[in-house]
Amino acid sequence: MPLTQEDIRRITSLGYRLEDFAERGPDGVWYLRNIDGHCVFLDPKTGRCRIYQWRPLGCRLYPLVYDVESGEVTVDPECPKATSVNRDVVKRLAPKLIKLIKRIYGELPRSA
Repeated sequence: MPLTQEDIRRITSLGYRLEDFAERGPDGVWYLRNIDGHCVFLDPKTGRCRIYQWRPLGCRLYPLVYDVESGEVTVDPECPKATSVNRDVVKRLAPKLIKLIKRIYGELPRSA
């Protein structure tokens, strides 16, 4: 899950160190760490997010994802609840996801 600078500030303000929950991808974007195939903040015993109230913006929009190949917002087929997501919800939230993606890439440092 990609992170905005705001997401990082919000999570670090909870006492977490950046290196404990995030890693920088080859594209320069910060992403939530995965451990054993799941988010670092997922409690495997309860199946709940440890920081739900403070979760990243991308998590709030999930299971919507941007399909790079088609250039469209879709529902992540890997999500167990993918089939229950209403098309109207996708249509309503797609612009927010596009805006989030532009924001994340807009926050990257510019090469000199």
